[in-house]
Amino acid sequence: MTEWMYLISFLILLACVAMLLYRIGRGPTAPDRAMAIDIIGVVVVCFTALMSLKTGKEYYLNIGIAWAMLSFIGSIALAKHLEGKGFDE
Repeated sequence: MTEWMYLISFLILLACVAMLLYRIGRGPTAPDRAMAIDIIGVVVVCFTALMSLKTGKEYYLNIGIAWAMLSFIGSIALAKHLEGKGFDE
């Protein structure tokens, strides 16, 4: 990939983040906000994958994998909370 392709990819991801931040602020319901927060986690993983490709450093992938695991656990916890159940159910 050339340098301008990385730039276009980063700009597209930044536009996605802007739209997701709008959805988090605007709502209209808590599940909509929760879904937007979850998708921001996916976008962060995409950022780390692009950074790994651009720089050739593998530790960005490790950061992305850790972020994905934490995002998944957080999404499950938030879904349980919004459903009104405890974490042990």
